[in-house]
Amino acid sequence: MQQAEQVTFGGSGLDRRQQLRGDPQSLAAAWARALVLPYWRGRPLVSGEEVAAPAWLPSSHPLVADAAEPVLLGEDEGHFRFAVDVSASLPEALPIGGPFDSGRQPHPALPPNQGFADLRGIMAGLSPRQAELAIMGKALIEWHRSHGFCAACGTRSAMATGGWQRTCPACAAPHFPRTDPVIIVLVTRGNRVLLGRSPGWPEGMYSLLAGFMEPGETIEAACRREVLEETGIPLGAVSYLSCQPWPFPASLMIGCRAEALDDRITLDPVELEDALWLSREDLALAFAGGLPQISPARRGSIAQFILNAWLADRLD
Repeated sequence: MQQAEQVTFGGSGLDRRQQLRGDPQSLAAAWARALVLPYWRGRPLVSGEEVAAPAWLPSSHPLVADAAEPVLLGEDEGHFRFAVDVSASLPEALPIGGPFDSGRQPHPALPPNQGFADLRGIMAGLSPRQAELAIMGKALIEWHRSHGFCAACGTRSAMATGGWQRTCPACAAPHFPRTDPVIIVLVTRGNRVLLGRSPGWPEGMYSLLAGFMEPGETIEAACRREVLEETGIPLGAVSYLSCQPWPFPASLMIGCRAEALDDRITLDPVELEDALWLSREDLALAFAGGLPQISPARRGSIAQFILNAWLADRLD
């Protein structure tokens, strides 16, 4: 696929400074002069109104100095970059909505133009470097929050190697950040594309079909199984297009394309609220806002990236 790595969160070549992770003295020295991105309930701190960007604080700032253990992200523009979880510093918080909420959570220790925002709401406006740092911090902090105990013996584990590992003090078992593979597939038949919507999505939002891969399953088999389960449509050949790290909570979206062998939809109402075929012309109209009943996948997602490439005939 042409320009496959230009998808949001596609990477920017960040120097992650892996050699520092196992060196406590070097980590301490790096932290002393670091810039830090705080997260509250998985939301990074951002500044700016129309265009939001991650808001980096010095490691001496009161909000981050006493926070949970820092996670090393890497080095950028001459600064070591860390992420910290400050969720415990703001117990009395404003109510926050679901994954499509666009509100910001303020903090009394920060200026009014800064607040904690859902990464999905700002991702399309981030530069590749901003996106890579923000997604890495979120993924690691969420992993530590949800994997605090040893999977082998149940003892509370401890953060190690700059946040890139947890170690059990009882049985010495090491644990590493996980990523769950998810297929997302552009299904076409002639001049039409198959779109679906899940329950709870914003009104009118449709996207490509997707689902988690199962143990012992190839990418191609997962595409065929998911599409058949959700819509009853069999697929022919499946080919890879692009991928996108997706830390909601810890997935790797594997983008593929396939030609449908049939166009009769038999909907699985547990998985999908609706599914439909949309012509190339109608999809272009929907992207332009001329089809109000259809809202394509959100900006910055691999679904919209692939659909735009299909419209522009840039899949090969």
